Amino acid sequence: MNMISLKGRSFLTLKDFTPEEIGYLIDLADDLKAKKKKGIFGTSLAHKNIALIFEKPSTRTRCAFTVGCVDEGGHPEYLGIHDIQLGGKESVEDTARVLGRLFDGIEFRGFKHSTVEDLARYSGVPVWNGLTDDFHPTQILADFMTIREHFGDLAGRKMCFVGDGRNNMANSFLVGCGKMGVSLSVIAPKELWPDPELVKLAQGYAASSGAVIEVTDSVDAVKDADVIYTDVWASMGEEAKAAERTAMLRPYQVNAELMKKTGRPDTIFMHCLPAVKGNEVTEEVFESPQSVVFDEAENRMHTIKAVMVATLGE
Repeated sequence: MNMISLKGRSFLTLKDFTPEEIGYLIDLADDLKAKKKKGIFGTSLAHKNIALIFEKPSTRTRCAFTVGCVDEGGHPEYLGIHDIQLGGKESVEDTARVLGRLFDGIEFRGFKHSTVEDLARYSGVPVWNGLTDDFHPTQILADFMTIREHFGDLAGRKMCFVGDGRNNMANSFLVGCGKMGVSLSVIAPKELWPDPELVKLAQGYAASSGAVIEVTDSVDAVKDADVIYTDVWASMGEEAKAAERTAMLRPYQVNAELMKKTGRPDTIFMHCLPAVKGNEVTEEVFESPQSVVFDEAENRMHTIKAVMVATLGE
């Protein structure tokens, strides 16, 4: 494993990391996973206190940060919306400066991406993005780890993201796939296409990595895909749009027919969870041998642990 130093860095979006650094984090996650399976735990976070700020509830992100932190000897402190004054009685800037005096690292999961940026700017400690409305970088690391476990490599693979093409997962894949040489088709109705500026940025990364990045409204683009990926049709905070989205996205449901369109029996199905079965994916596909969603869920912990160890660990 190449030794790359990420000490003291925040992890807000994959835009800030080179392909070599992203690869290093996945390699480190592989190593930490293998050790955990053998009952070998580290002490790299011993005497480190980590604040876990959650504006949005979570299963995988919260559990992954908690278990990963404890595995390496650290102390995680959960701070929900009713536990601190973040952006309410106290500005994000002031909260960041207080928490930076008391904690060694801060995780944030919430709405505005500017909040996680401000925490990183003012706290003076590494800050990790557990999800914002714009990006979900720890999920992408887990997904890349899972793809690599399954196929042996990342570069040259083809992924299709089917559904809401302007959500934080599609955004994150545009950046991550462009950097790591994974060809990406974002397949969505035109009304839900990603920001053209972000697509252009991703295509710039792809020019160096050899990936092909495209946005299309045709589900026929799944042909030859290694990976079919989807996410919920209405993200947290968008519940009011659920009916409208369901009508718009029904033709983009990942079902047996769509999986067959790849022309490959070894295409895997992925989802960041939680899934609304019967909407974006059928029960049949979700429970099929092609589905690796629970490998992904487990790998959230190994990759998040790798991020904490690399940026904060001794």
